[in-house]
Amino acid sequence: MQEMPVIAEVRQGALWITLNRPAAMNAITPDVVRGIEWALDEATKRDDVRVVVLTGAGRAFCAGADLKFVRGERDGDQSGGSRFLDALLALLNRLERFPRPVIAAVNGMALAGGLELVLCCDLVIAGKSARFGDAHANYGLLPGGGGSVRLPRKIGATRAKYLMYTGEFVTAEAMESAGLVNQVVEDAQLRARVDALVQTMAAKSPLGLSRMKLLVNDGLEQPAEVALRQELLMIALHEHSEDLREGLAAFQEKRSPQFTGL
Repeated sequence: MQEMPVIAEVRQGALWITLNRPAAMNAITPDVVRGIEWALDEATKRDDVRVVVLTGAGRAFCAGADLKFVRGERDGDQSGGSRFLDALLALLNRLERFPRPVIAAVNGMALAGGLELVLCCDLVIAGKSARFGDAHANYGLLPGGGGSVRLPRKIGATRAKYLMYTGEFVTAEAMESAGLVNQVVEDAQLRARVDALVQTMAAKSPLGLSRMKLLVNDGLEQPAEVALRQELLMIALHEHSEDLREGLAAFQEKRSPQFTGL
């Protein structure tokens, strides 16, 4: 029986999306793209999903796009590669804009398209053995999942160009120093650390976190004066939310708030 290329599991407030092609280092195929899209669709239907976590099965997070599909060889259609990359980019854009926080739990290699997947996540927790690299130059390829845009915005143009030009794989600690990785933990503690982070975030207002994400993402694309005005407009909108009223009531009553996302 063929295994599912993507496994989705809801646990303790999070939807864990696991890339499940360990023999291929979880390389991305059209089925993987469709599987993640389906999982995100399911997440939007469930109030108990406060956070999305992406990880990989086996010894890799994701080694990038499966080159057979990039070249369009699998279906004999040379235009198939372009359609695949279009679908992949659409997925990555969706992850970046997804209305709930997305955490990358990086186990092992995150290369090329796998690195581009990490770049779309809000937070990154990495095991100590994780390695990151933009491997496109090693094979004469160009980034096709937004790496040339998102990588310099995350770690700066000089660091990004170094990774892109050399194809070098760097440690999780190096990416923590560069600002891409939030925390490096022992490999055996990766899932437990992410679970703890999920619990912290799941206790917060889903609406508040969603709007914070929108403000930060939009603010990076706008002039500062426009972004600051947008922040004030969002506050005016947020004043009518039930979550804000619940948070203020809980503060006055000296209890933990029970947020609903409304």
